[in-house]
Amino acid sequence: MATTMAAASTVIGLGSSSLSPTRSSSSKRTHLTSGFVKAPVAPRNPLRQAKACGGKFTCFERDWLRTDLNVIGFGLIAWLAPSSIPAIDGNSLTGLFFSSIGTELSHFPTGPALTSPFWLWMVTWHIGLFLCLTFGQIGFKGRTEDYF
Repeated sequence: MATTMAAASTVIGLGSSSLSPTRSSSSKRTHLTSGFVKAPVAPRNPLRQAKACGGKFTCFERDWLRTDLNVIGFGLIAWLAPSSIPAIDGNSLTGLFFSSIGTELSHFPTGPALTSPFWLWMVTWHIGLFLCLTFGQIGFKGRTEDYF
């Protein structure tokens, strides 16, 4: 009875597997193959794929920002022109912002107080500038790449 159990060549559930009795002193290992268990695969680093951007894999284009000095120049002019109109009690936003910089620099080692109007003029001026630059980038690149 024991000889018939040891002579079995297949294992039920493992398609082409065979178990041969191994001796403890044998250096030969038994490898089981199955349709259910995949063969071991060496781990790969997806960032080191060959032939992708010269051996480098990137998710974005190298020049994803596509900076253009025209956008920066026209955006700055597009913001300086309207912000220099004297619309706030006879003063312009740019003039108020720059004069508040001078006022704060007059007592240099100490910073501006939280109640200083410098913060209001700085935040307002920069929000307007960044909006002009953002919309300028969208409009200029959209026009050059035929989006509209």
